[in-house]
Amino acid sequence: MKKWSAIILLALAQFIMVLDSTVMNVSISTVVKDLDTTVASMQATITFYTLTMAALMLTGGKLGDIWGRKKVFLIGLGIYGIGAFITAISPNIQTLMIGWSLVEGLGAVLVIPATAALVAARYEGRDRITAFAIIGAMAGAAAAAGPLIGGFVTTFLSWRYVFAFESVIVVIILFFWKHVPSSGKLAQAKLDIPSTVLSASGMSLLIFGILQSKVWGWVKPMTVPEIFGYPIAPFGISIVTFLIFAGILLLAYFLSYQKTLQNKGKDPLFDVTVLKIPQLRSGLAVQTSQSLVIGASFFVMPVYLEMVIGLDALQTGIRIIPLSISVITFSMLGSKLIDRFSPKRIVKFGQLALIVGVAIITYTIDPQLQSIPLFIGMFILGAGLGLLASQLGNINMNAVDKRHASEVGGIQGTALNLGSSLGTAIIGSILIMTLSTGFSAKISADPQVPESVKQAVSAQANKGIPILSTADVTQIANQEGFSQAQTAQLLSFYTDSQLAGLRQAMVFLLLLTIVSLLLSRNLPDNKPQKQSGLKLKDIHG
Repeated sequence: MKKWSAIILLALAQFIMVLDSTVMNVSISTVVKDLDTTVASMQATITFYTLTMAALMLTGGKLGDIWGRKKVFLIGLGIYGIGAFITAISPNIQTLMIGWSLVEGLGAVLVIPATAALVAARYEGRDRITAFAIIGAMAGAAAAAGPLIGGFVTTFLSWRYVFAFESVIVVIILFFWKHVPSSGKLAQAKLDIPSTVLSASGMSLLIFGILQSKVWGWVKPMTVPEIFGYPIAPFGISIVTFLIFAGILLLAYFLSYQKTLQNKGKDPLFDVTVLKIPQLRSGLAVQTSQSLVIGASFFVMPVYLEMVIGLDALQTGIRIIPLSISVITFSMLGSKLIDRFSPKRIVKFGQLALIVGVAIITYTIDPQLQSIPLFIGMFILGAGLGLLASQLGNINMNAVDKRHASEVGGIQGTALNLGSSLGTAIIGSILIMTLSTGFSAKISADPQVPESVKQAVSAQANKGIPILSTADVTQIANQEGFSQAQTAQLLSFYTDSQLAGLRQAMVFLLLLTIVSLLLSRNLPDNKPQKQSGLKLKDIHG
């Protein structure tokens, strides 16, 4: 038991990191009401949380090399606990963003890379495979349990209790700090400030541009932002295009700058030579796509269930039970399958399950999201996520030696949170745009709809009404004095347009999961206990 005391603490830390996001997703509608804010603001808060981690995860990994991984893990955990407490007592959306998106995010950028590095340093051989499988299973369990825990606590108590509970868990882990394994510093490791600024700025511009696409438009401006009263739409093109392009340029320059530092014999923030390892490249690519699916699924489904159908957080959690059970089950099963199948084979199984699951969900969507085929699709989707979670951490860490453990832990955390940010931003933006505009467009295009109905719906759309529930639509109809037949017709149009919006978002997600099949071709195709893997030393000679 003493051998596994370390992994228990590390896995518990991993659990609350992942639990955090899923709880917030399932509590969206309640938080919106409690803090008197909007769904768009909550989407920004959720995205900025993962953006903070994606932008600074490499820096967190480097600090582990400089200060020591155990020290960074404990400091980061303390910061995270403070952020969770601030979140729990937040009186408004601004305080929530500071406590959750910023402070908790900053704590996570220290904890997550250190966790991966500490596991790699503490365990060898089969024990390491088991340890990373436990970490993956705990992450999958947290993603799965989040909707249920968040739904139950939010419905019967308050979403605030979840974050208060996280603070308590942090205190418990810190109390047993002596059981956290030690890992030495790298003798000459230094933090390069320009590298930190470049990587953080590039990530921030990229994700912020994607996030704002639903408001400002991708290329053609939908609305034009103003700075000091001056509209910003260069050459008549949406500023989103320029933000995304600038982010990509900064990240490209960041990689070039890292090569320059290495050629000069200086210590870069990120050793770009690790990206020459095919196994690591594939592992990170699949991990990014997996995280994108998780981020998208756990944003899109709760938003539709709560904001359109009008379910509470507990009812939403119950609807996602098939997905929750499946993620936990197949995370555990995946760690057992490594005795019979190669990591690549298991990952392929997981990717195919994602495609099948998303496809079934897309084509069996019903107005209340409660059909048996839909639940089967959720279960298969969860199976894919669980299989991937059980393998990818170990695959990435086995690609390098211990000297680069923090570095790979950082880039792995970046991949996870970049994928989650992209999933929430891209698929979430598609969903919100289609839900908020599809109803109005469908009504306006139908010649059989009375002109009075068209004018009323158009007036509401022009006021910037957010996503509506069926109860909201009925209330609007009553306020406008619609007849019973007109109200029924309005609700019929509303249901059709909202289902079409959800289906469009899921179709786009399906296309992304299909493309992700191409990413796993360089994963190890032999059993882990027989594989040595391509190490960084093999590249350097």
